[in-house]
Amino acid sequence: MELHDKLETKFRLDEKQRKALHRLGLFSVHDLLFHFPTRYSDVSEVRQIIELMPGETATVCGRISKLKTKKSFRSKIPMGEGELEDLSGKIKITWFHQAYLAKMIHNGDNIKLTGKVTQGKNGIYLANPEFEKIIDAPTSTHDTLFKNKEKENSGFSYPIYRETRGITSKWFYHAIEKIFREKTLDIIEDYIPADILKKYNLPTLKTSLIWIHKPKTEKDATAARKRFAFEEVFCIQLERQHDKLEYRKNKSFQVESNKEDVEEFLRRFPFLPTNSQKKSIETILSDMKRNFPMSRLLEGDVGSGKTAVAATAAYMTVKQRPFDYTQGKPQDFGNLQVAYMAPTEILASQHFESFIQYFKHLPINIGLITGSGCRKFPSKVNPSGWTDISRAQLLKWTANGEMPILIGTHALIQKTVKFKNLALIVIDEQHRFGTEQRRKLVRKDNVAPHLISMTATPIPRTLALTIYGDLDLSLLDEMPAGRKQIITEIITPDKRDETYEKVREEIKKGRQLYVICPRIFEPDPEKELALNVKSAVSEARRLKKEVFQECEIGVLHSKMSKQKKEEVMKDFTDGKLNILCATSVVEVGVNVPNATVIIIEGAERFGLAQLHQLRGRVIRSSHQAYCYVFADAKSEKTIDRLKALKTAKNGFELAELDLSLRGAGELGGTKQWGITDLGMEAIKNIKMVEAARTEAVRLISEDPELFNHPLLKIKVKEKAGEFHFE
Repeated sequence: MELHDKLETKFRLDEKQRKALHRLGLFSVHDLLFHFPTRYSDVSEVRQIIELMPGETATVCGRISKLKTKKSFRSKIPMGEGELEDLSGKIKITWFHQAYLAKMIHNGDNIKLTGKVTQGKNGIYLANPEFEKIIDAPTSTHDTLFKNKEKENSGFSYPIYRETRGITSKWFYHAIEKIFREKTLDIIEDYIPADILKKYNLPTLKTSLIWIHKPKTEKDATAARKRFAFEEVFCIQLERQHDKLEYRKNKSFQVESNKEDVEEFLRRFPFLPTNSQKKSIETILSDMKRNFPMSRLLEGDVGSGKTAVAATAAYMTVKQRPFDYTQGKPQDFGNLQVAYMAPTEILASQHFESFIQYFKHLPINIGLITGSGCRKFPSKVNPSGWTDISRAQLLKWTANGEMPILIGTHALIQKTVKFKNLALIVIDEQHRFGTEQRRKLVRKDNVAPHLISMTATPIPRTLALTIYGDLDLSLLDEMPAGRKQIITEIITPDKRDETYEKVREEIKKGRQLYVICPRIFEPDPEKELALNVKSAVSEARRLKKEVFQECEIGVLHSKMSKQKKEEVMKDFTDGKLNILCATSVVEVGVNVPNATVIIIEGAERFGLAQLHQLRGRVIRSSHQAYCYVFADAKSEKTIDRLKALKTAKNGFELAELDLSLRGAGELGGTKQWGITDLGMEAIKNIKMVEAARTEAVRLISEDPELFNHPLLKIKVKEKAGEFHFE
C-alpha cells in the first residue's frame, strides 16, 4: 500500500463512509495515517454494573439493547432509552433532550458509557451518559480490550478518533491495522533532520506513527504526541523565519532620530513615560535607523501607553524628508508618511482626534479614511479643527505625499490607496496582519515600510513566539505613574443590590458606568438552547426602570449604524450619559477617562483575557476605578477561575492561566492560526517552543530555501497554508 493511494481503492467503502471520510478531509492513505486519536479509552476505569451506587459518575462497558425514542409523559421532552448489560447485571439508560443518540447506536453494539448514576422510581439508571463504541466488550473489567492481540499490545487502551456520521473509531482502528500489516511504514521517510530528533530525544516518524495509533504504554503515546507537537511548531517557525528573512531583503526608509526631539515630544503627553515605554521607543527608533524594514510586535496591557510609543515613532518619521535614491541624498521638500490602522471605525476616529492633539503644533496634515467617509485636519476654515472631504481628494493628497499621516480602518490597505513615501505602518489589534498584506505594501523599487503591530490582548509568551515568530517582541509591562489598581469584586446574585448602591455613590460623584452584556438582544424563548444571558438592550431598559431611574442610559452594540455608534460614544464622552450598556464592542481601545466603574454581566461567558481587556476600559485616569464581575455560575471551578482576576498582576499572567485552564481557543481563536490540538499541547510548553524556534532560526540561516531538506520543505508547505518558498 502506497501513501498516495486513494482510500476507495484500498478499502471497501460504502457511500456513507466515503462521504464521512471526505467530511473529515481524509482522501488518501497518508491522510488516514495522520488522522491521530484524540484520546485513548482506558479499560482500567470501567466498573461492574452490580457495584454502581446512586449519585456517582461511573463508566461501564457492555452490550446495548431495547433502544427506543419517545416523549416523556408530562412534559413531552424527547428522550432516548436503552438497556446495558455486562456479566454482573443490567442497567437502564436514559438520554433526556437527546433522543437522536438512541439512533446513533444499534441493538447488540458493544459500547462504553460514562454518566451519572441516578435513583429513579424503579431502581437506578444512567442519566445522559456519553458513549463510545468499542471493538470488543470485555468479559470482565480486568480483561483487556485487545485480548486477541495480547502479544502486539499489552492493553494500555483503545484509540478514540474524531468521528462523523457514517464512520466510527472501530473503522479507523481496523483500517490503521491493515495499513500497518501491509508494511506501508517500511518505505516512509522522516522529514525532520536526524540530528534534531537525536538532540531532543524524539522518536522517528515510523516509530511515532505506530506509537500514536497503537501505544503499548502511556509513555509511548506521550513520546509520539511530543514528536508531532514539536513538528507542528517547528514547521510554523520555519515558515515565519523564512518570511522574516524575505521581508528583510527589501530596503526601507532610514529614519534618523535624536534624544532631545523624542523627549520634547513625550512632554506633550499628560503623564511621564514609564521605563518600559522609554525602552520600547529606544528599540523601535534604533530599528528604524537600519536600511531594512523593522517588523515588531508591541504588546502591552490596556492603558500601558502603546499609542504614545507608536505616536513617537510616527513623529520621528514625519519630521524627516524622503530620501532621493537617484540623487543619493534627502529631498528638500515633502515628508515621509505614516499609516495607522485601527480595527473599528470608533477607534479610528478616536485615534484621529488624539493625533490632532499630538501633532497640532506641526505644519502637517492628518487624514482619516473609513468605510463611511473621510476627514482632514487642519481645516482651511477652522485651523484648529477638522473637515469632511471627498475620498477622491484624500486619495490624491495621499498619493502625491501631501498627507503625511493617514489613519483608518482596513480601508487603508485597499488597492485604491496609494502612498508616495510610506515609511511606517502601525497596526492596532489586527491579530494576524499576514505576510500577504505586508507584501502588498512593498513598493515597486523594493522599498518596504517599517511595521509596528500592537496588541492589548495578552498573549502567552509561547503563543507570541510561535504565531508572531517573524516579528520581534517589545513588552510594555508597567502602568503610567499615578494609575491606581482597579478594585475588582466577584459578585454573586445575592450581592447585586448592595453593589448597585456602591455604583450609585460613584455616579453621584460625577463618574460614569459601563455595563457589559454578552448579548445584543433577548434570545428567542421558543428556540431550543437559547442561552439565558443578559442582553444590552433589555438590561438598559431594566436598569432605567428598576435601578437607576435618575440616570441617563445609552446603548452601544455592533448592529448599530456607524453614525448612531458615534453619536452614543460622543454623548458618553461628553458626559450626557451616566451609564452605557454595551456588548464587548467596547473591549478594544475605547477611551473615556471619566468612566471609572464597569459591571460585567454573565462573566463566566468570557475568557479571562477578555474580561481583563474589558476591565481596562476604566483605567484611563488617576481616579479610583472599580470592576464588578457579576457571575451567575454555580460551579466552584468557574468562581475560582474568575477569582484569578483579583490575584493576577497583569494580563500576561491571566493569559497564561487561560491557556492552561481553557486551551488557546479562548485567546482569539486558534482556528485563524491553523494550529491543531496537538500543536496547542506544544504551545503550553515554553521549552519546546524555544527549541523549535532555535532550530528553525539555525536551519533557515544555513539553508534559506531548504534545498538540502526537500522532504521538510514539502511538509512545511503542507502545514502552513500561507507559505511562500520560491
